[in-house]
Amino acid sequence: MTFRPRVDVALVHAPVINRQGDVIGSAVTNLDLHDIARACRTFGVDTYWVITPFARQRKLSEQIISHWLAGHGKKANPDRGDALSLVRIQADLEGVIEQVRAKWGQKPAVVATCAGEGQGGMISYLNLRNRIRQGAPVLLLFGTAWGLAPQVYTRVTATLPPVHGFGDYNHLSVRSAASIILDRLLGNRENCQDC
Repeated sequence: MTFRPRVDVALVHAPVINRQGDVIGSAVTNLDLHDIARACRTFGVDTYWVITPFARQRKLSEQIISHWLAGHGKKANPDRGDALSLVRIQADLEGVIEQVRAKWGQKPAVVATCAGEGQGGMISYLNLRNRIRQGAPVLLLFGTAWGLAPQVYTRVTATLPPVHGFGDYNHLSVRSAASIILDRLLGNRENCQDC
């Protein structure tokens, strides 16, 4: 039997912060929809939630997804539609947490990712990977703009350490960070001698 993780991913567009630390809402991008959906599909994520309180952004996102699920894009690139079928658009984090809780029959661990130090208790990648392998439901939060706003952390169970290289430059796109983090948590290591 193939392992099926009970993991959901949410890309938060509001509330997030800007470069000055002000709480804002950011725009949904076509690249984030496609690339994170592809990473989620690759690593067995159940649902990719895109959170935006802006009705026009939700409508635009639904139109993009529809193009690949039912429009010309379905014929042109069926694999893209397969990935985008994981995407659900939601107005707020509370709604996502409630739907994930209802789906899995229990409250998920809500785990934030961040490029800085984050807030709340840290959980190691290995510890979270082990919890996932034991069947715990997890909702991974990724922030847009300059990261999750402080009020998001009141809903967070723990925060993962930031992704770092050897230098001090740490400005990955959310798409790159999502792929790296999903590989650390859900990547298949069974046939990898040195992973």
